[in-house]
Amino acid sequence: MSIVETRQLSDAHFAPRWYAVYTCANHEKRVAEQLRARAVEHFLPLYATVHRWKDRRMQLQLPLFPGYIFVRLPLAERLRVLEVAGVARLVGFGDQAIALPDREIEILRGALGGGLIAEPHPYLTVGSRVRIRSGPLAGLEGILLRKKADFHVVLSVDLILRSIAVEADAADLLPLPSRRGTA
Repeated sequence: MSIVETRQLSDAHFAPRWYAVYTCANHEKRVAEQLRARAVEHFLPLYATVHRWKDRRMQLQLPLFPGYIFVRLPLAERLRVLEVAGVARLVGFGDQAIALPDREIEILRGALGGGLIAEPHPYLTVGSRVRIRSGPLAGLEGILLRKKADFHVVLSVDLILRSIAVEADAADLLPLPSRRGTA
């Protein structure tokens, strides 16, 4: 390994970066409290929702990304996070934690701090199979496309080998498991 490569690895190891932390179920707020007590910079985006029970309604603040909290620290100090009760692991590949783009986290923090209203939504990728949840085409399944800034769903009539593309709101789409192994 060259001196330049060694220096880059060293800089990456000691420079603070944002990492996603996978937590035990429903432990995000407790983990955030413990990180605050350890003076670890963290970000737990929350959203407001109303839960209804038989006898009452209550507004709750829930994690925008259930099961995750973001921390900013040098990778060399990861034990400060991994020792926190409720932390499962840093997100990455194998044993290697992968840093998130600083810009994305900072934009998200700024937007949510500025009053942007957001709520969790199932993860969708272009090309994934989806089911339309509401509207006149509710119940139909298709493949998600993106045309300019809009989402479209391609609906196919297999018997006649024809398809149509319809505009769809992402909130009305439910991701489906892929059909790998089927013809």
